[in-house]
Amino acid sequence: MTRLRVLLCGALAATAITGPFEVPAALASTSDTLAAAAVADPAATARKLVRRLAGKDPRAAVRADAWVAWADENDDVVYEFLDFGLAAAEQRAAETASADADFCRRVVLTYTVAYAPEVNAAAQRALLGTDSDRELFVRSGFAAAEQRDRLAREADGSQQEALVEADRQYVRTLAAHDPGTQVRAAAAWATRSAATDADLVEFFAYGWATGAELDLEAHRLRDAEQEARWLATVRRLLTDAQEAERAALEASGEIEVQLREAAARAWQRVGEQTGAPRVAWADAAQVARDQAANWAAVAAAAQATTGPNWQAVRDAADPTRAAWAAEQDWAAEQASFWNALLADAVDGETRMRNPQFATIR
Repeated sequence: MTRLRVLLCGALAATAITGPFEVPAALASTSDTLAAAAVADPAATARKLVRRLAGKDPRAAVRADAWVAWADENDDVVYEFLDFGLAAAEQRAAETASADADFCRRVVLTYTVAYAPEVNAAAQRALLGTDSDRELFVRSGFAAAEQRDRLAREADGSQQEALVEADRQYVRTLAAHDPGTQVRAAAAWATRSAATDADLVEFFAYGWATGAELDLEAHRLRDAEQEARWLATVRRLLTDAQEAERAALEASGEIEVQLREAAARAWQRVGEQTGAPRVAWADAAQVARDQAANWAAVAAAAQATTGPNWQAVRDAADPTRAAWAAEQDWAAEQASFWNALLADAVDGETRMRNPQFATIR
């Protein structure tokens, strides 16, 4: 954040030297007109995106930098994070130490004490240890703990004995039709031709939940990265359109006509930029809706089924359904922003080309 501190210090110094900047009266009414016309707020949307990254991104480096940016009251700091800081944080997150810690946290969440006590305990110890401890857990400790849990389940035998053909058929259906790529892969592995009952037990115990968590993470990461790029682009276009309109309103005669046309084209570019986000967020909302419905069905199936294997599914199903329902709400909120921005752009273009038809807001 060194670059941000330099910029902020420079801004403070300039204010101290020159004093507050006063807007001429002739420009004030123009600024008020533009402000009243704007409904969609890129700054607020950018800040919400950064807050979401701070709370939900699976990578520690991204969460930490996002918190710092979000906590700053200066919107330029938020924009700086989305434009440059996010990529830098993602690069750091790809480094071994950060990736290992993220892996350990995911294991703790999906390999619960009730169904994988050895793995959960080993992951907890790694998280509380050093970078070397976490690296060792990823390299060999995880597999060793997983084997100890597997041997304990096989020695007990109750979970394998509780399996029925309906369980196998349910997992086969997941392998073919589950909306999540990772869940389908895990189910396909558990029902492959060489699979054993132990593989199926592991799928119920934690493979299902792990695949679901990975599907949710992939959905969040893809949407956040796209939204950051779209916001960066549209913010520049929106600034250009507002400045072009301001110049047109201050002109007269033939110059005004030319500047109005230039401003109309600038607003048109803003509207065009909303196309891809509006489609993508509609798609994201549908994905989340399908996943939420899927996990509601899984929860119902788990509640209707007795036996030790389905208990782990009962524990995971409703929280996963709720998480996808929240993703649906988030997608709807983002779609609303881009639809509002499109309306702003259309209104701006209308103001410049046909001012008598402009929407009064």
